[in-house]
Amino acid sequence: MISKIKPNIWQFNFKEFGSCVYLLKIGHKNILIDTGSGDNKPELLEDLKKLNINPEQVNIILLTHNHWDHNGNMGIFELAKVYLPQNIQDKIKEIPEIKIIKAPGHTEHDTCFLYEDVLFSGDVLFHNGIGRTDFPESSHKDMIKSLEKLKKINYKILCPGHM
Repeated sequence: MISKIKPNIWQFNFKEFGSCVYLLKIGHKNILIDTGSGDNKPELLEDLKKLNINPEQVNIILLTHNHWDHNGNMGIFELAKVYLPQNIQDKIKEIPEIKIIKAPGHTEHDTCFLYEDVLFSGDVLFHNGIGRTDFPESSHKDMIKSLEKLKKINYKILCPGHM
C-alpha cells in the first residue's frame, strides 16, 4: 500500500512482514530508505511501478540498519549507490538535504535520517514505542541515549521502520 507523506515522499507498507520502505524524490534523484524483506519484493516492485519508477531509476539506498527485513531487496536495485549504516558519514555529498543521525540501540549501527521536518527512524522509534533491545547486538543503554538525542530534534512527521 502506498501512502503519500509529502509531495515528494511516499511510504510503502506491505501485506507480508517487512519494514516500511520510503521513497524520496529530491531533485532528479530517487532515494529509498530501506528496501523491506525479500517477501515484499513483488509488492515493492508493483508500488514503484504505480509511481512510474523502475528499479534502474533508483539512485540511492539509505539503510537504517542491517536487519533482513530492512535490506532484503537491495539486489533488485543494481544501479543504486547503497549507504550502509556502519560506514555512512555525517553527510552524503549527493544529498546534503538529508541529515544523518547515528542512533544505536536496536543495533550497534542504527541510523536515522532527517529531511526537512520528517524523521525516518528505522527501528529506533515508533509511533507507539521503541525498537527491541533484546538482540545480541542491541544495547538498552545506547537506546536510551539515542532516544534522548532524538527528543532534541525538531521534526513534525515520524516515519518509522514499521507501522
